[in-house]
Amino acid sequence: MSSDHEKIRITLDEVKRVVIDPPAPSGTRAEDVAGSRSWGRIDAPPSPQRTVARSVGAANVFFKTWVYLGLAGLAGAFVAWALFEPSFYDPAEGRRGIGNILMLPAFAMLVALSFAIAESVVEHSWRKAASRAVVAIVLGVVLGFIFDAIAQIVYRTGLQSVFDSGLPYNPSDPRYWIVRAIAWSVFGVTGGIVYGIAGQSVKKSLYGVIGGVVGAAIGGLAFDPISNFIRVAGFTRVGGAPSRCIGLMIMGACTGIAIGLVESALKDRWLYVSGGPLAGKQFILYKPQTRIGSDQSNDIYLFKDPAVQPQHAVIELQGGRAVLTATGPTLIAGQTVSQRTLRSGDAIQIGRYSFSYQEKQRAG
Repeated sequence: MSSDHEKIRITLDEVKRVVIDPPAPSGTRAEDVAGSRSWGRIDAPPSPQRTVARSVGAANVFFKTWVYLGLAGLAGAFVAWALFEPSFYDPAEGRRGIGNILMLPAFAMLVALSFAIAESVVEHSWRKAASRAVVAIVLGVVLGFIFDAIAQIVYRTGLQSVFDSGLPYNPSDPRYWIVRAIAWSVFGVTGGIVYGIAGQSVKKSLYGVIGGVVGAAIGGLAFDPISNFIRVAGFTRVGGAPSRCIGLMIMGACTGIAIGLVESALKDRWLYVSGGPLAGKQFILYKPQTRIGSDQSNDIYLFKDPAVQPQHAVIELQGGRAVLTATGPTLIAGQTVSQRTLRSGDAIQIGRYSFSYQEKQRAG
């Protein structure tokens, strides 16, 4: 027998190219997945799923709907207060100024305006933000006055029912807080309706109204306790201005946060951006057709990427299916596609943007 045994030599470059297969799903043997036991391979293409997972860490918290709508509501409420507080008179002064008449309608309009343009600003779609601003201002002014009148009726009716109970007025009585919360919840309707109309979706309006009512009610519930705290703390010299400022800002922020959370909780199908400039943003598929491309008129605007065409792809809702049709280079699970019925968990790549398509599980 020859003592000159044959030797196997593996170079360092070959070692670097080894890719270990991910573990098989729980309860599934490797033989069921690959047909035979496999410990790895050389020159294997990278997994699209792993690429998407690595990029999720770059997600920006400010792309979450409840965050940017909450900040938008906060800003809109503060502007309304700052504009009309100088002409607002406390009831004890025995007179009313222009601020007493316009502060709450202006609050409704400016918060609705902030909601309408916030999403477009986050997506860098300035053209869309401008067009939505026009819609929001017109609708916000009209609806602001309408719902202000409704809120006043609700508030007076609620107060009368409390007075009729025979108990003396007490600002620490939670019943008065509840009356204000119910009345202020009416203002949340304005923001929700305008948010949905600006987004051209009836379902988005519905979710907006639900969230708006809940959020505005929370703000109204907090107003009187804040006012009581300021009075007890000895800041009576500044009147009700601090409580109005804080109360309105809480109502605006809570309205935006609630709209975002309700929208997220009730969504049916959506694209989650897992990589690219919009990582962390989710696009809920409300419309029968959702257009994707580099033109700002698209529902999903992909900016600053020469690989993305003006009209790159469209997702159509056909019954219980979502069908993607691509006119530009589009990869799903690493494979180029021109048309594909999407399945929950599909990894989509368009230029430098990575998406994960998700849909809620349905019974049966």
